[in-house]
Amino acid sequence: MYDVVVIGGGPAGYVAAIRASQLGLNVACIEDYIDEKGGPVFGGTCLNVGCIPSKALLDSSHRFYEASGHLENHGINIKDIELDLPAMMKRKNGIVQKLTGGISGLFAANKVTPIAGRGKVLAGNKVEVTKSDGSIEIVDSKNTIIASGSSPIEIQSAQFDNNNIVDSTGALDFQSVPKTLGVVGAGVIGLELGSVWARLGSKVTVIEAMDDFLFMADKEIAKESFKDFKKQGLDIKLGCRLTSSKNLKNSVKISYENNGKTEEMDFEKLVVAVGRKPNTQNLFSEDSGVHLDERGFIFVDDHCQTNASNIWAIGDVVRGPMLAHKGSEEGIMVAERIAGKHAEMNYDLVPSVIYTHPEIAWVGKNEEELKSEDIDFKVGKFPFAASGRALAVDQSVGFVKLISDAKTDTILGVHVFGPSAAEIVQQALISMEFGASSEDLGLTIFSHPTVSEALHEAALAVNNQAIHIGNKRK
Repeated sequence: MYDVVVIGGGPAGYVAAIRASQLGLNVACIEDYIDEKGGPVFGGTCLNVGCIPSKALLDSSHRFYEASGHLENHGINIKDIELDLPAMMKRKNGIVQKLTGGISGLFAANKVTPIAGRGKVLAGNKVEVTKSDGSIEIVDSKNTIIASGSSPIEIQSAQFDNNNIVDSTGALDFQSVPKTLGVVGAGVIGLELGSVWARLGSKVTVIEAMDDFLFMADKEIAKESFKDFKKQGLDIKLGCRLTSSKNLKNSVKISYENNGKTEEMDFEKLVVAVGRKPNTQNLFSEDSGVHLDERGFIFVDDHCQTNASNIWAIGDVVRGPMLAHKGSEEGIMVAERIAGKHAEMNYDLVPSVIYTHPEIAWVGKNEEELKSEDIDFKVGKFPFAASGRALAVDQSVGFVKLISDAKTDTILGVHVFGPSAAEIVQQALISMEFGASSEDLGLTIFSHPTVSEALHEAALAVNNQAIHIGNKRK
């Protein structure tokens, strides 16, 4: 009998398993993704076919883009640039293998028992494990943590064939650069993948059904980033709904509705990135006591406990954003609560990042959310065009926006479009976790020259005290 059995070895599951073991519990982790030897491969979507490989390609493609005629301003002229896509993919795959192998090492060091197979929660503190050969093993556990992750959503109008019409996983493994690439969905995944292949030479068109670009982001950030992505060559068509796709031998013909009119386009490859769905199908026996909603998400309370007292669920299978760091922190919280410790998670301060170039990142509330909640606020902004460091590194697009409470000056949200946006937002998040005000940040010394100084100036601007941009005289 195990104290804890974790189903799923992604960022939520493997972190929960390790933390539970650190707390003195006997832990096993079940993973159905196996290698050629039949052993479990940990890391989930994030490490294997998501966050890590996409960031590797984003970095490689940006280096290629800069070397291909975009360094003249620095006095650097490079001729006869040649793309070695297999080498780029080899680097990406090597990074993935190093990190996933590292998890196996962490499991060994922390005495977590790895189990290869597909887990299913049964009643009576039991978990059924179906092995790759079809055999079944029953595992007893005092507590079960569901961390089975999510999968790309497939739509009727563009069903995957894993060749010309692919999901995000397929888009990370093209063997050649498509001359034309269609991307369905202008969300985080669509923009990042579109950026990769546009930098490598594809003519990229993004089809987005919604009229608003990046509806979840601050409107000013979304507006500014939309203009810059268009300049980069991404043809983003908003308010266009894909109605059909025809898979030809060497291309895909699509039809979409645009303001009531039907239009057609041809692409060499089509990437469908319209979102992800929780992996909860056939995960529970009928008498397990666990309840799901109509979309397949597992009902949990604020501490990720399901309707069944000894069953927990974390990560992409529960409410909230499908983000690796959110799942990991839920895993730690659940492990500590199982061990009898007091643990909470602040869902109001989960940061979001889009790793395009420039980056987009935010944490906390945006203006639209605060207006809808009738909260009075004040805003400070600072453009990277006025940042010495940003100008020096030729990355002066975008700005930092800080929002604070009109009465208390407590920071309510920080939104960034520009260089090192993810790192700048993380600095702001630490301040917000301690209840800082914009005045607190304004009184903090920032190194010069850094792009982080833009956060400092935005904080000063909230109270009309910014030094390096014009302020209204009182």
